[in-house]
Amino acid sequence: MSSLTVVASGAAADAARTHVPTLVADQVASRLFDQDASLWGPQAESEASKRLAWVTLARTSPPLVGEVAALREELRERGIDRVVLCGMGGSSLAPEVICGTEGLPLVVLDSSHPDVVRAALTDLERTVVVVSSKSGSTVETDSQRRAFVQAFTDAGLDPTEHLVIVTDPGSPLDEQSRADGFRVVNANPDVGGRYSALTAFGLVPSGLAGADIEALLDDAEAVADLLAADDDGNPALSLGAAMAGTDPLRDKLYLVDHGSPLVGFGDWAEQLIAESTGKDGKGILPVVLAGPGRSAPPADATVVRLVADDDDIAPSDAPSSVDVSGGLGAQFLLWEVATAVAGRLLGINPFDQPDVESAKAAARELLDGGASEGVSVDATDDAVEMSHRGGDWLGAVTTVGEAIDALLGQLDSTGYVAVMAYLDREGDAPLAEVADVLAERLGRPVTFGWGPRFLHSTGQYHKGGPANGVYLQITDVPREDLPVPGREFTLGEFIAAQAGGDAQVLADHGRPVLTLHLSDHDRGLAQVKAAVAGGSSA
Repeated sequence: MSSLTVVASGAAADAARTHVPTLVADQVASRLFDQDASLWGPQAESEASKRLAWVTLARTSPPLVGEVAALREELRERGIDRVVLCGMGGSSLAPEVICGTEGLPLVVLDSSHPDVVRAALTDLERTVVVVSSKSGSTVETDSQRRAFVQAFTDAGLDPTEHLVIVTDPGSPLDEQSRADGFRVVNANPDVGGRYSALTAFGLVPSGLAGADIEALLDDAEAVADLLAADDDGNPALSLGAAMAGTDPLRDKLYLVDHGSPLVGFGDWAEQLIAESTGKDGKGILPVVLAGPGRSAPPADATVVRLVADDDDIAPSDAPSSVDVSGGLGAQFLLWEVATAVAGRLLGINPFDQPDVESAKAAARELLDGGASEGVSVDATDDAVEMSHRGGDWLGAVTTVGEAIDALLGQLDSTGYVAVMAYLDREGDAPLAEVADVLAERLGRPVTFGWGPRFLHSTGQYHKGGPANGVYLQITDVPREDLPVPGREFTLGEFIAAQAGGDAQVLADHGRPVLTLHLSDHDRGLAQVKAAVAGGSSA
């Protein structure tokens, strides 16, 4: 039997006391589990009416358990024991958490960087590739699929014996894959990507990697009635109120791993919250921390500590805080319900992502016209080329430190900094530490995202949320480019177009963007780290 604990204090507790009785009186929880699409107003009703089946998944997904187990056994008998997942956003984040929590190997390929994709094209004889795309048209995932099909073919292996396709029924990927003889598992089409942890998108790759997906579903099922109850003790109502009901609104939500056994859970919650709430100039900005930060959270933040069950920890000294514990399946459902509740309190539609497509369209334009078109270099400092968008704010800078200082000078007292690195998430992992350095230096929230992964997560918030962010983009020259079979572009051209397109859309929204392009990866990266730590003196 799973359990959930949500303990709020300070302003977060005040928000729960204020809003939970009204949420109970309005029967928000039971109406949500009855899939009442009117909960978020008439403008959201059309989208919500086809996005609420996630509330039933603990009871409708169990048939997948046996199907996945049989497929895993079949693959093991053929010596296939390495699982690679090609997917973006909701298609990859939940499996990464599930497998990380159980200590199971899973290669998550959620990048279009040619060096990253090439590194995954190894051990092909023992590899099964799960290609996950809800729409069936995600360009990153399609490019990865094409690269693997070519690699298997070149190695004398039958791609249909090494690929499993997960997609919505009737999608272009579904129809083409079946026609080509690939194994296809259809996901529930009435569940949006970021709410899909307990669909085939979460369960198929995790189960093939060896995760106990039956226990995961049981964990969610054990709390479903609790979360559907119109009761003051419903933890999802309390959490949703703490997220979006403080007065004045604390619209930054620090997600702090405070001894939780759920590995990487903050990254999954980040996408759920940012993409669901960041629109119409509103939203909750999630800030993921691997542990207590080196600086105190700002006054406009609520701190959520992700803790272990029955962990006896000291009370938080933050003026607005929530401690959350529980099993993984239970927490998937808890946070999904809480985010839907937060959407109602904010007055937004938590099931659409209107600004994600704009960056995709801008990237397509750049691919058609050349990824460097319209981009001018303002200054060069050794191995770093600097360019800016979103206003005339850079000035006559000559060093990386001066450029970063000019960007940070655009930050206001309620704003945040987003660091967006279109680099190798594993090979360049230490770069993420710059977020802590900047947060300590500025006393403001700093997020860190790997491109293009974050485009399917915080990218929506960047463009649709409050207009108070400043954006530091880092790109590089791939060590070796990689063609995309059957396409007229390479992966190097594609990721450059993604970075350029996102920067342009941010600028079109009036957001200041500084791009630091590393003409020499190692030297340039060292320069950026030194400049972040030392400012204009670096």
